[in-house]
Amino acid sequence: MTSVAWTRRRLAFGRFWKDFLRHRGGVVGLAVLVVAVVLALVAPLFIDESVTSVVNGTSDSMSAPSAGNPFGTDESGRSILLLAWWGSRTSLLIGFLAALLSIVIGTVIGIAAGHFRGWLGATLMRITDWFLVLPSLVTALVLAAILGGSTLTIIMAIGVTTWPSTARLIRAQALAVEARPYIERSKALGAGHWHITTRHVLPNVAPLLLASTTLEVASAIVTESTLAFLGVSANKTSWGTMLRGSYDWNAATNGAWWYILIPGLCILAVVMAFTLCGRALEAVLNPRLRRAA
Repeated sequence: MTSVAWTRRRLAFGRFWKDFLRHRGGVVGLAVLVVAVVLALVAPLFIDESVTSVVNGTSDSMSAPSAGNPFGTDESGRSILLLAWWGSRTSLLIGFLAALLSIVIGTVIGIAAGHFRGWLGATLMRITDWFLVLPSLVTALVLAAILGGSTLTIIMAIGVTTWPSTARLIRAQALAVEARPYIERSKALGAGHWHITTRHVLPNVAPLLLASTTLEVASAIVTESTLAFLGVSANKTSWGTMLRGSYDWNAATNGAWWYILIPGLCILAVVMAFTLCGRALEAVLNPRLRRAA
């Protein structure tokens, strides 16, 4: 039975990968993400965190791109290329972990609200609606300011303010799964709440959850960059703090376009890549969209 199950999973993954390769945008987005993640992981092998120190700048302030500094320098003479490379670690780390926290909270509440009817499900949805009407960016800004500027607090601030949309999406899918006949048969055979939610509901919402996760990571990266630009950062170099530095030192009025363009393009490329992957996954995993295609 185990070999049969693994065979079925391999065949299913093969069909999924074949369908995914048909979406050129998704393939391009995946390639960009692989390059970005690999560069972030190997950064400590080639450069050191000392490249972010203001006392280690060896070039002229706000110097234009040249052979020695292909992407120019900042106000302290530090290489924009090295700053953006090292800053990718912070931006991607916060993006991934904040999205993971948001997805976990949204999934648990969404499945619970879809499975448990009555007062418990209604209470969970009223809490979700309350968080949904709150401006997530302002709420995250306040939480980050109260909890203090660190990587963990930034992740928590983003994660606990962006889960409501995931919860409503998962609840809708969970309600559709709960209405299927085999759920009634499982209940008749004595299956408990844990068995139904983990063995039946969760596997059926997982494909939708995978597509939603990629979009949540993109949103988390944008939120982190926005918080850093507004002055709430983890005291580490990131693409958002670079944009904040360019604003503080009037890079636009001084003609230092590279100081603004490079971190902005990094954010744009990664967010667009996540969005393309998310749309491709949604088209592959959603039966309605797959039939329409």
